[in-house]
Amino acid sequence: MNAWGFHDMHGNVWEWCSDWYGDYSAGSITDPTGPSQGSRRVFRGGCGSYCESSCRSAPRSWGKPDGWRGDLGFRLCLAPVR
Repeated sequence: MNAWGFHDMHGNVWEWCSDWYGDYSAGSITDPTGPSQGSRRVFRGGCGSYCESSCRSAPRSWGKPDGWRGDLGFRLCLAPVR
């Protein structure tokens, strides 16, 4: 379980992200925005079919938006109604 009370967050599938893939700029950046357009989307987080060190939030790769892989998915999230 992590600091927010969630468990089983890593090692399932790579997570598709809405960001376009691009190289990070040099230096430390918090929550980089990435390019405004592109041909490849980011996916993050590793999956169980890769080595243990990739089963964390930091690993980042890319794929074409119309591509298919059996180890890619997406994460649902829920925000409380206020």
